Amino acid sequence: MTTLERGNPSLLIGSTIVGALVIVAIFVPPFIRSNPYGIDLNAVLAAPSLRHPLGCDSIGRDVLVRLLWGARVSMGVALTVISVSLVTGSVVGGIAALAGGVFDELLMRSVDVLLAFPGILLAIALAAILGPGVIDLIIALAAIGWTGYARLVRGEILSVRRRDYVVAARSLGAKPSRLFFRHLLPAIAGPVLVQATFGIGGIIVAEAALSFLGLGARPPYPTWGNMIDEGRAFLLVAPHITTAPGLAIGFSVLGFNFLGDGLAAALRSH
Repeated sequence: MTTLERGNPSLLIGSTIVGALVIVAIFVPPFIRSNPYGIDLNAVLAAPSLRHPLGCDSIGRDVLVRLLWGARVSMGVALTVISVSLVTGSVVGGIAALAGGVFDELLMRSVDVLLAFPGILLAIALAAILGPGVIDLIIALAAIGWTGYARLVRGEILSVRRRDYVVAARSLGAKPSRLFFRHLLPAIAGPVLVQATFGIGGIIVAEAALSFLGLGARPPYPTWGNMIDEGRAFLLVAPHITTAPGLAIGFSVLGFNFLGDGLAAALRSH
């Protein structure tokens, strides 16, 4: 445990949860002998046991195995959407801040229009238009996810572009692209990283919600959202089917929120 983590329990807790989630998503599924699509008619709605630690679903599929494979979808979608949103938002926000004037106003008013609508409703509409599927889900979530980063990057650049080293670089003839990537982006990386960390938790919830509505990965491919959807008809007789993915979503969001709080506290202390 580092000195930073000792004085920052949120960072320690968040790093532990997120690290465990990443390890599970990347390394565990390939070594699982059980098939996430395997059906055992003798274990339909089976309660948790030594053979099936989290029980089985309505057609006898192992809930734990499907939960572990579903972690790959949630993490893959979340990291891809955040990466696309972060890059797009940073470019748009940087161009707006450096261009200024009428172009800046037009660009940011367009962002305001998108921000005026609830993001999840726009994502549902886009996903419904594009159809179910992981790629279409990523496109739908990224299409509305970049706006917050554009506003954040623009605001941060406007606050740091008057610093002496930035003014000196501009006076020496630095091109806008060099000014942005060499001088401005490193200065605003901290707040943007914190925002992205919080955003991953939101994407995990959004992916689960859209999968629950049938707009995510197509069954029988396991995702936490469609596992909850498949198990909601058996809440009274087999609550473990929905409890396991629900807890997985909750702990994942909690982990990224703790990590975001920890990173924010670390930035404030430095």
